[in-house]
Amino acid sequence: MKPKLLYVDDEIINLHLFRDLFRKDFDIIIASSGEEALEELAESNQIQFVISDMRMPEMNGLELISKAKQIRPEVVYCLLTGYDLTKEMEKAIDTKLVARYFAKPLDPTEIRNFLSEGLSNQ
Repeated sequence: MKPKLLYVDDEIINLHLFRDLFRKDFDIIIASSGEEALEELAESNQIQFVISDMRMPEMNGLELISKAKQIRPEVVYCLLTGYDLTKEMEKAIDTKLVARYFAKPLDPTEIRNFLSEGLSNQ
């Protein structure tokens, strides 16, 4: 059985691209908003990883992860952003709110390697 990964992004094209890139290695669940992601996390206790876009309307990636950690603290949370690393994101990494951030355009090998490492540490 493949590990479950929830990918959150407000851009539909990015959701489909991510799912296509990682479907061989992971059971990909997609959500187009923070609210939808929180619903998915509440419904499934099998999600092991969450990768969220940072900049989304209504709820950004850090806000989502802060709320999600209250529901599912054992999940590995990562950010994906097309922008520079901010002080807010650095603090989230330092305090272990976020395990890692990845830059857009995404590097599938970098993400696969990190997630594989996470699986072997479980």
